[in-house]
Amino acid sequence: MISFIFNEVLYRPLFNVLVFLYQTVSFYDFGIAIIILTILIRVLLYPLAQKSIKSQKEMVAVQSDIKKVQEQYKNNKEEQMKKVMALYKEKGVSPFSGCLPMIIQLPFLLAIYWVFMAGFDDKNLQDLLYGFIKNPGSINHIFIGLIDISKKGNWILALLAGAFQFYQSKMMLDQQKNIRPAPVKSATPDFSTAMTQQMTYIMPAVTVFISYTLPAGLALYWITTTVFSIIQQRIVFGSKNESQKTNRA
Repeated sequence: MISFIFNEVLYRPLFNVLVFLYQTVSFYDFGIAIIILTILIRVLLYPLAQKSIKSQKEMVAVQSDIKKVQEQYKNNKEEQMKKVMALYKEKGVSPFSGCLPMIIQLPFLLAIYWVFMAGFDDKNLQDLLYGFIKNPGSINHIFIGLIDISKKGNWILALLAGAFQFYQSKMMLDQQKNIRPAPVKSATPDFSTAMTQQMTYIMPAVTVFISYTLPAGLALYWITTTVFSIIQQRIVFGSKNESQKTNRA
């Protein structure tokens, strides 16, 4: 039942949209069709992603207060937890508010992965296309006349995916520093900050590896969605920074 709903609500409709885009606005360039479909999905999920980013921003803003509570009640973990939860309630912040939008997006991400994989096999055109979508017979997998995006091991797109991932992570780290209050001196190491800094370098390396081992079309999708996320983060954090500048003035 779940498989049927997934196929008919997400997977098959997205596959048909991809083939439609391939034959119309992308002028039979499957790579361009992937880029356009990725942008359309990100626009559709924009409110959810924006809510998740705002939740991250709110969590960063209260980190200094949380650190004070943790330091004050470091010898009483039970009381520390109570005070932290009370602080979340006082500030109107939920530590789990950013999780729900991400969970909702997961079925779309899974569906788009299978859609791109299916698009690399011409046999699926006969079985998955709706009657009103023209069957192109075969798919041209050469992106801008240069890259076969159905093949694995494309270093160019893999490195680009990693570079954009690094830029996004570094930008997020810098934006968090801009809105985070002055750090509180503590004898306890700030594992959260240390982990964030480490992931800034680890995730791009993981992205390069995964992008290299998957068909290049998936790397192209990752590049497109990362660039979209960078723009969205700049919009959300940029508006916050501007308001802070206005208040200081």
